[in-house]
Amino acid sequence: MSKRSLRILIPLIAAWLTFTLWKYGPDNGDSGGGPSNPPTFQEKSCPGTALANRQTAERLGEHVPVYGQGEVVKVLPDDTKGARHQRFLLRVAPGLTVLVAHNSDLAPRIDGLAAGDRLSFCGEYIWNAKGGVLHWTHHDPAGGRPGGWLRFNGKLYH
Repeated sequence: MSKRSLRILIPLIAAWLTFTLWKYGPDNGDSGGGPSNPPTFQEKSCPGTALANRQTAERLGEHVPVYGQGEVVKVLPDDTKGARHQRFLLRVAPGLTVLVAHNSDLAPRIDGLAAGDRLSFCGEYIWNAKGGVLHWTHHDPAGGRPGGWLRFNGKLYH
């Protein structure tokens, strides 16, 4: 092979390897700054309990890491007092609807979210008689706890 061919081939191989690692590497190309291809909600990246039914939710109590998926029932007005939170009701299972409070100061807002949309989640759960609250659906800027996320339309919001 000639030196000229090698000068062309080596950068092409390097570019291909860089792309492959970015696309399929352990972090899925996520720089941590915004939406990207997320892990599936069952992966180790979300420690905790599957929030799949009301009985499990009632047993969990407060400040428990959970993961799961559900259908948006209603998009609520944002909470703008203090840290801003995007809020919506998510039906996780028959008889279990939770309030999601997604901190939009720490994670990208999910624009275009509407009733009927499905999404996956990883966050911290607090039980209450109305079904509970899901929060910490974002990274921890202090690095003291595992980060949560929301996955919608193939994008990760954390």
